[in-house]
Amino acid sequence: MAVVKGVSRRVIVVESPDPNLFEQAIFILRSDGGVTQQQLVDQAEAVAKRYARTHGLRTVRRFQMTPPLWVALGSAVVGAIWAVASFL
Repeated sequence: MAVVKGVSRRVIVVESPDPNLFEQAIFILRSDGGVTQQQLVDQAEAVAKRYARTHGLRTVRRFQMTPPLWVALGSAVVGAIWAVASFL
């Protein structure tokens, strides 16, 4: 645990766009800025959103049946029905 005495820091606290990932992002600012406060806040929010988007929970992609697969499946079912019918 580090203890800092006598130092005043400017910070920006950004709420998380995805609370499951993190609650808040805290950015410690340099004193030699050169940009406006609104630009700093906008950039901090953009960084937090980008992090949440790239490190968030991935959605599972479901298998989708394409038309050729439907044709192949239908042909296999019809073939199986014909095979069963021919043995009876």
